[in-house]
Amino acid sequence: MEHLEKFLAYVQAENKVEPKDVMPDDYRKLLVRQISQHAHSEIVGMLPEANWITRAPSLRRKMALLAKIQDEAGHGLYLYAATETLNNGEIVADRDSTYNDMLSGKAKYSSIFNYPALSWADIGAIGWLVDGAAIMNQVMLMGNSYGPYSRAMVRICKEESFHQRQGYEILMTLCRGTKEQKDLAQEALNRFWWPALMMFGPNDDASPNSQKSMNYRVKRESNDSLRQRFIDVTVPQAEFLGLKIPDGQLKWNEETGHYDFGELPWDEFMEVLKGNGPCNKKRLETKRKAQREHSWVKEAAMAYASKMKTASINN
Repeated sequence: MEHLEKFLAYVQAENKVEPKDVMPDDYRKLLVRQISQHAHSEIVGMLPEANWITRAPSLRRKMALLAKIQDEAGHGLYLYAATETLNNGEIVADRDSTYNDMLSGKAKYSSIFNYPALSWADIGAIGWLVDGAAIMNQVMLMGNSYGPYSRAMVRICKEESFHQRQGYEILMTLCRGTKEQKDLAQEALNRFWWPALMMFGPNDDASPNSQKSMNYRVKRESNDSLRQRFIDVTVPQAEFLGLKIPDGQLKWNEETGHYDFGELPWDEFMEVLKGNGPCNKKRLETKRKAQREHSWVKEAAMAYASKMKTASINN
């Protein structure tokens, strides 16, 4: 208990924990879960966008979407590497183990990536809302207490803001087009508004891990606070586009200086977490298929790395 209190005092004094430092097992396990699930989300999040590369409306859009997908792969790589620094022999954190946990359904990834992208406008909504919600969360994570995770987030946030601007630009173009194009943008907003709000996780009083994460200074702000800030920022952006937020209870509250909003569809959220979302099974099967059919790429890379290591030792 005394060691835990000293550790809590250390991180709450805004000190960074590095891989070789002594840390509580509880802190190590929390980080393995959170960072690896963040990595899984980046990797699975590539799938709905990858389906639209060949269908993007122009060469410029194809190039931008391809660059975004490559960025997401890099983000996953940074985060898996950060997770591996927590491997101490007793608590397993190597990339193969954490990735296989996702493939088996044992580990989760962000609930938002279990929804389909039905139109090009959905790709815009994903960029604007999903990446926007991610930035709201990730900017806070840049200051988290674990050094490798904090440094990975600095790199990731620089690219996520570019992704959000791309998405907003797609919707702006549609909203300035024909009535049919603006209707597509509105439909995309209707589909992704509530799932984007659920990205911040359950309400604080229903989130068992949120307070623990904040005590360890991994999270710096609560789920509810981040969700409120996201709504306050996003509503004026929707108004600028001429789109209507699909929430009949949404209104500005002069007393609080924030928007009041309706109850989120938490039953749907829990079903998605249980693996019953619209695309849960399809997304995981796509990843399992890639693992089965393209294992030779990984094996070749490992063989080459081993060869290079042997050559450097001999020299």
